[in-house]
Amino acid sequence: MEPSSPRKLSSMQEAGFGMQPRKTSDLGVVPHSNGNNNPFKRKKSQSAFINSEKKENFNSWILEKIKKKECMYFVESSKMSDAGKVVCKCGYTREQHSREARKPLMFQGMTWDPKMHIKETSTDAFGEIAFTGLGQKVGKYVRVSQDTPSHIIYKLMTEHWGLEVPNLLISVTGGAKNFIMKPRLKRIFRRGLAKVAQTTGAWIITGGSHAGVMKQVGEAVRDFSLSSSYKESDLITIGVATWGTVHNRESLINPKGCFPAEYNLDEEGQGDLTCLDSNHSHFILVDDGTHGLYGVEIPLRTRLEKFISEQKKHHGGLAIKIPIVCVVLEGGPGTLNTIYNAITNGTPCVIMAGSGRVADVIAHVANLPISEITISLIQKKLSMFFQEMETFTESKIVEWTKKIQDIVRRRQLLTIFREGKDGQQDMDVAILQALLKASRNHDRFCHENWGHQLNLAVAWNRVDIALSEIFTDERQWKPSDLHPMMIAALISNKPDFVKLFLEYGVRLNELVTLETLLSLYQNLTPSCLFYNKLQKVLAEDPLCPPSILTSSSTLRMDHAAQKLQDLRMDHVAQVLRDLLGDFTQPLYTEQEQEQALLPKENTFTTDPVRDLLIWAIVQNRWELAEIIWTQSQDCIMAALACSKLLKELSKEEEDTDCSEEMLARADQYELKAIGVFTECYRKDEERAQKLLVRVSDAWGMTTCLQLALEAKDLKFVSHGGVQAFLTKVWWGKLCVENGLWRVMLCMLAFPLLFTGFILFREKRLQSKNSLARVRGFFNAPVVIFHLNILSYFAFLWLFAYVLMMDFQDSPSWHEYAIYCWLFSLVCEEMRQLFYDPDGYGLHKMASLYFSDSWNKLDVAAILLFIGGLTCRLLPEMLYTGRVVLSLDFILFCLRLMHIFTVSKTLGPKIIILKRMMKDVFFFLFLLVVWVVSFGVATQAILIRNESRVDWILRGVVYQSYLTIFGQIPTYIDGVNFSLDYCSPNGTDPYKPKCPENDMTRQEPLFPEWLTVILLCLYLLFANILLLNLLIAMFNYTFQEVQEHTDQIWKFQRHDLIEEYYNRPPAPPPLILLSHLQLLVKRIVLRIPPKRHKQLKNKLEENEEMALLSWEAYLKENYLQNQQYYLMQRSEQRIQDINNKMDTMMELLDVDRMKRSGSMEQRLASLEEQMGQTSKALHWIVRALRDGGFGSEADVPAPAPQKATEEQDEGLGDGQKVEDGDSLYHVSARHLRYPSCPDTRFAVPDEKVPWETEFAIYNPPFYTAERKDTAVVDPVGSCLELLSKIKYNAEDGLVDRRSFHGLYQVRDNFPLNPMGRTGLRGRGSLRYFGPNHALHPVFTRWWRNQDGTIHKKSIRKVLEVLVVKHLQAEHWALPGGSREPGQMLPQKLKQILEQEAWSSIENLLKQGKEVYKGYMDDPRNTDNAWVETVAVSVHFQDQNDVELKRLEDHLQKKDYEVDFRWQVVDRRMPLYTNHNTILQKVAALFEAYY
Repeated sequence: MEPSSPRKLSSMQEAGFGMQPRKTSDLGVVPHSNGNNNPFKRKKSQSAFINSEKKENFNSWILEKIKKKECMYFVESSKMSDAGKVVCKCGYTREQHSREARKPLMFQGMTWDPKMHIKETSTDAFGEIAFTGLGQKVGKYVRVSQDTPSHIIYKLMTEHWGLEVPNLLISVTGGAKNFIMKPRLKRIFRRGLAKVAQTTGAWIITGGSHAGVMKQVGEAVRDFSLSSSYKESDLITIGVATWGTVHNRESLINPKGCFPAEYNLDEEGQGDLTCLDSNHSHFILVDDGTHGLYGVEIPLRTRLEKFISEQKKHHGGLAIKIPIVCVVLEGGPGTLNTIYNAITNGTPCVIMAGSGRVADVIAHVANLPISEITISLIQKKLSMFFQEMETFTESKIVEWTKKIQDIVRRRQLLTIFREGKDGQQDMDVAILQALLKASRNHDRFCHENWGHQLNLAVAWNRVDIALSEIFTDERQWKPSDLHPMMIAALISNKPDFVKLFLEYGVRLNELVTLETLLSLYQNLTPSCLFYNKLQKVLAEDPLCPPSILTSSSTLRMDHAAQKLQDLRMDHVAQVLRDLLGDFTQPLYTEQEQEQALLPKENTFTTDPVRDLLIWAIVQNRWELAEIIWTQSQDCIMAALACSKLLKELSKEEEDTDCSEEMLARADQYELKAIGVFTECYRKDEERAQKLLVRVSDAWGMTTCLQLALEAKDLKFVSHGGVQAFLTKVWWGKLCVENGLWRVMLCMLAFPLLFTGFILFREKRLQSKNSLARVRGFFNAPVVIFHLNILSYFAFLWLFAYVLMMDFQDSPSWHEYAIYCWLFSLVCEEMRQLFYDPDGYGLHKMASLYFSDSWNKLDVAAILLFIGGLTCRLLPEMLYTGRVVLSLDFILFCLRLMHIFTVSKTLGPKIIILKRMMKDVFFFLFLLVVWVVSFGVATQAILIRNESRVDWILRGVVYQSYLTIFGQIPTYIDGVNFSLDYCSPNGTDPYKPKCPENDMTRQEPLFPEWLTVILLCLYLLFANILLLNLLIAMFNYTFQEVQEHTDQIWKFQRHDLIEEYYNRPPAPPPLILLSHLQLLVKRIVLRIPPKRHKQLKNKLEENEEMALLSWEAYLKENYLQNQQYYLMQRSEQRIQDINNKMDTMMELLDVDRMKRSGSMEQRLASLEEQMGQTSKALHWIVRALRDGGFGSEADVPAPAPQKATEEQDEGLGDGQKVEDGDSLYHVSARHLRYPSCPDTRFAVPDEKVPWETEFAIYNPPFYTAERKDTAVVDPVGSCLELLSKIKYNAEDGLVDRRSFHGLYQVRDNFPLNPMGRTGLRGRGSLRYFGPNHALHPVFTRWWRNQDGTIHKKSIRKVLEVLVVKHLQAEHWALPGGSREPGQMLPQKLKQILEQEAWSSIENLLKQGKEVYKGYMDDPRNTDNAWVETVAVSVHFQDQNDVELKRLEDHLQKKDYEVDFRWQVVDRRMPLYTNHNTILQKVAALFEAYY
């Protein structure tokens, strides 16, 4: 980083991956939490401090696991504090040390050493932080020791802070001084960073201070939260800062924790310290026991980021390592180190061009060939972008050049974001593209690992990235390849990806097995109601273990959702049947569950689309449900089932908003069913009506009509097509065109049936002399209904006649007729109760029967008649019986209203009347309050000690009630007071007791004025207010119901039609004959009841499939029409125009940028051509002068050539710069030498040759001790020992000759023939000079399944044997260094059986040498290097005996090395030098490479 003051070190200005990490091992294993993305409800960081018990647990864990650093020995320093006080070597004042530290007896006289005198103690700063005066935002913070293991911090963040495991880790680094960015670039950065964090669920890690790039990140979070509906806590921004550099940190200290700590952001008084940024959500404050020292947090941050990137995030059964990306803005030297370390560790970097300094230096040279990135060019760029150029020494510039060369060399990890270049508009896209580009690797067939990239895109929920980067012409996806990602998208609620996968051919019928479906239900969102219902079912299941029997509230509060491990599909079926209704059969049976558990091929469900639709609906995943519903064939049934499920769930949902949303979605699905049915009905009425009564195996043996009735979908049932079907059922076999008057005439004179007076629908009934016409006529529900009406009216007439005119002491024959008639009615009610063609059972039939209010009225009337008849037959209770039967007559008359519901005129009015009766009930409650209060008050004022209960009730209730209707008591005001109309002592049973009065003067004594006031108030409230309230309620009910009366009437019309459709044709009392027939069939003949096909029809399989295909086809028409109507809406058209205008403006902007870039490229090309022309002319002039033409004075001086400063800016990121093979070794110059604490001296490409002058070259010396071999060169630089070595010759058993001829020896040290490496000595190699190795190349032809050789681009394709050690990053050829006198390399011997060594040696002797020379090995130094011989051993036949023997020996050997046959391709993930060898082998066999 670029220091802003001499006291500030690099970490203050820049947050990054940092320098070399400290060697502190991160012990422990962190459990992977199974993240569950609920698409519209994201888990937020929950406060862990609400209840005291949780707070105590948190505090105890913090104090046990989290430590701080504290100086234990005060030693005065020469520096002074800002307040002029003496400070310790650690930077703290004497007062800030403990008493023991001020007078440490055990450290007296010792030199201050931070390793010895700084100790770890329990932390004293943790909890919540609130920034004073900056709103209610509360973050979390903790002070940790710099040696704290990463897994402890990770556990703190995920378990105690409640952070969800991220899908992406964004490490933002750059300048920590406040720098100026272009406004447009600043907007792009802020919008892009916030968008990528929010859409992917990422963590953003910065330095946490309120300055520089950290401030820019905080403002990006703030701007995003203000401009969207998301809260700031939705963007997790973690600041990792140094504790000793935080200003006002004293306010954060409390050994028991601060909840919250009030932090004052004071920029003016911070001095050389820094304030924390208020827009970060979490802070990790790293403490090393010092004050004012920057950069302390870098090692811990590096370890933490690496640890997090090694964790796995689970997405629907897929475990993906958390990717990490480094985003760079501006910056200085520290930022360059951060970028270099990140690129070296394989972390992709996104550098924002135009942000300044380091970022712009790299951006300007990123597209140049490595050979053009020279020291002079870097020096020129530094002078352009750094004002403090004088601080750069020559060695520093050389180091920068080397690092920038290494950074640019790995272009797949480097992304330059340029504003407006090559269509780049969004930084979030650039960040994700960089991650995908860096994640591309290859499998053993050299196919790019597209699956891993797609997993990342799914985890980020960025379908746009998947479309632009993954689903391209380079890769042809098979539907089966997408199945794991499809399951992950379903579980994590990624509807856009589900839609994308369906478009790319994924078929749900091939995806959903019973095992997959069970896994989906086991991953239910714990917050959904269905999860709670499943828990209850599991708790009631005796087969489940007791551990699962926990309360739902406990499960809901648990941070990590407990999986339903013991769940079975029959549990799911039980809950679904409770929701859909008992009229359905279980959707999943125990037999299916057992079949799924059998060890055989996958068992698919009956209807996978149905299963996924239900799974999405019960979790409130609306978008997923919409997409899945469009895939269903039986879409009308599916929509009605969704409506039913949502309405049932809404009844149990406690959250009002969620319940209302469920009801709204239920209405939407009802409209979908109506829309599809409308399309079907328009196309073919008969087939559409078949859909209504088709029995669906997939939906529990129910029908669309039955499901709509159970769901109370009024709109669907009132649809014209459904009503036409019901009308058709109502008329039976009669034509609907027959008038009702024709039916009535035929009922009275049935011989008319044998004429053409009545029309029938069936042709076979057209014969006028057929008896079937009579049967068809009298079996029609409309005829049965009217016959029952006539019968019922006759019953009522006869009943009234008996009650009023023929009620004798002993029953007359008229009365006996009534008994017989009523018995037939009782038998009919019993038939309706026990009629069960669908096998529901008595309990279900009883509940269905009594759910109808008219049936309740029938039962009440019958029971009351039986009670009256019992009294009537007892002589002493004859009159009582007549009274009871008279009241019962009222109930029978009320039953007429049910008959009138079939009328289109009276039916809606009866519905309104029923609704108004509910209003009257609630009104009576209010009325009783006023009536009783007024009655009791007036009774107590007027009359004293009335003991007769009947007269009390008359006075309190009856008289008060009549007062409302104008019957005012005459004695209330004393005007009409008279003792003639009352009993003074209350002894007359027929007169009320007299009010309080003066018997002598016969005047009332009660306060007349008070009773009059009470009467006026009573009439005001009861007569005026309450009665008008009742009228208003009636009016409101009428208007509300009137809008839906037609729908309600049509809905209830079905029940009446179905009742008379299933009713015997004969009316009471003749219906007894039908009942007798049914009794014989059921009891004697044992014939089960049958459902009429007209209301429930089971189709043949072929017919059903054809009908469903026709329905699915018309569903597509409906969806297209809906899309068209949506596009035609004015709001949508305005939105489309707005989007087109935005797109046009973006295209124009991009076109302008491209034109500008093209012009820059053309000017640069023209300048380059002019320079070449100038050189050519200068050469011509010089040649002519040397030939004697002209004099030296006449030679024109060439104009100085000015290198373009913007040459590289014209190149876009999309252009590839092929560097070709480097002329110099690369791996041998890597700054980090393997297993060495020292760093190589930076050697840029141009300084590699020994012939090139490099005055400042001063590499360190390193020679490692090797104990694994018997023969090894001496350690150290002792000239006496080195002088005994014979170079360029055979030195005993060691061959020190080079394949490249004689090499130079300087000061008894051999010089690497390929040039400088930046390190002197032997390194970790065995010998000075060449170290000879052997690399066998075992190859065979890659064959297809039929045995033929696979070809690519007309060339045959090879396979090569490669190995990989456990600690290695890349695959390699099975070779290495050889012991003196041995032919086989030691590493090859490790993976082979000893008996195979001789056969392999023979193969190598017969093989062909393809390469002999220098190997670019990272272990090479200036004085020791590796040279190898590559021998090709090819097995021509796949049945070669030696090949079989080699594979057998490899399989039998127990070793820590993996091996495989890898297809030879230039994209193989091998070491670079091994790829060069393979290229030569491919050329040898003329094979593909």
